[in-house]
Amino acid sequence: MREDRVLARLVGVERAVVEAVLVEGDAIVVRVRPRRRDASRCGVCGQRARGYEGARRWRAHDLGTSKAFIEAEAPRVECARHGVVVVRTGWARHGSRFTRAFEQQVAWLATHCSKTAVCELMRISWYTVGRIIERVAADERIRQGDPLEGLTRIGIDELSFRKGQRYITVVVDHDTGRLVWAREGRDKKTVLGFFDELGAERTARIRLVSSDLGDWITRAVRERCPQATLCLDPYHVVALASSALDEVRREVWQQARRAGDSTGARWLKGARWALWKRPERLSERQQAKLATIEHVNRRLYRAYLLKEQLRLVFHSTPDEAVALLEAWLVWARRCRIASFVKLAKTITQNKPGIIATLTHRLSNARIEALNTTLRLICRRAYGFHSADALIALAMLTVGGLRPTLPGRP
Repeated sequence: MREDRVLARLVGVERAVVEAVLVEGDAIVVRVRPRRRDASRCGVCGQRARGYEGARRWRAHDLGTSKAFIEAEAPRVECARHGVVVVRTGWARHGSRFTRAFEQQVAWLATHCSKTAVCELMRISWYTVGRIIERVAADERIRQGDPLEGLTRIGIDELSFRKGQRYITVVVDHDTGRLVWAREGRDKKTVLGFFDELGAERTARIRLVSSDLGDWITRAVRERCPQATLCLDPYHVVALASSALDEVRREVWQQARRAGDSTGARWLKGARWALWKRPERLSERQQAKLATIEHVNRRLYRAYLLKEQLRLVFHSTPDEAVALLEAWLVWARRCRIASFVKLAKTITQNKPGIIATLTHRLSNARIEALNTTLRLICRRAYGFHSADALIALAMLTVGGLRPTLPGRP
């Protein structure tokens, strides 16, 4: 009947035959059965198998203000490949108690709305949303293809997603700007897991890899991807110079305190931002502080100049930058400032990766920008019981697996 077809379409079960409609309290139950050609098939592989009796309900799209459920026979079948599993249905994913259309809408809402809005609108718990997101992400990955295909320039970084040193490692494609892989962990084994999943053939196609100075990344890249050029992120190199400068400032501040110069110590403590910021961004008061440091403490001012000179290395043309880096290393080794002598040794050890960055102009800036979005996703995903649901939500949002609303192409 036409009414049955309309009702089947409303609840998202077009590949089924409607047998009856029941009202149970404030819920509407639509009893259906699969078409003959879809019956008695394995829920995993879809092969025909011997079945056993059973019935089940699936949550469907609400009909107005009433919850709607699909009820159908869901016998178990004995598959030669997967053993005894629940029979395949055309309206729900294997292992789910929700229809595909319902899960698709939940996943779409999770990528656009707050968790409170999703839970209240769909009338399910946030934990249930996490499980749905994992299933939808797995389906979208199969439907849209493997995001690890065609990688040639990648960036690797980590992101803290929970207190207690809980991290996920993320891999981003520099050419598309998309998140292509993520896994819980922050060690060499996690990065090796990415290359294992990528495979030897696809790993051989990677030309450039950007990362920070973490040896847990660089050692894994050199071991599994030796043909790729490793580019070390300029921001983290300059951050080391800022830390070295701050170490000098603290030494000068402590010397002033031990000498009983409380006014000078307080003044030096307040000069931190004047030493850290770029010269073009200094306020008039900070410029005055910097000018005073130049005349009062030449050692601290020399450390400031070393930091600024290293920063300018990454803002020069490739040929000029390599020459400036060599000159900076000579100056830092002879500056007689312990923190910068130590920094010169660190930069010398990582010199090939820094020169590669200057030559290829590849940094982790794209990944750091993506991490800002990922931190917002982490806030929205707070309450998920595992990192898998968070990663699935991230892949749906910024990994190119964005789901479509039911009924949309």
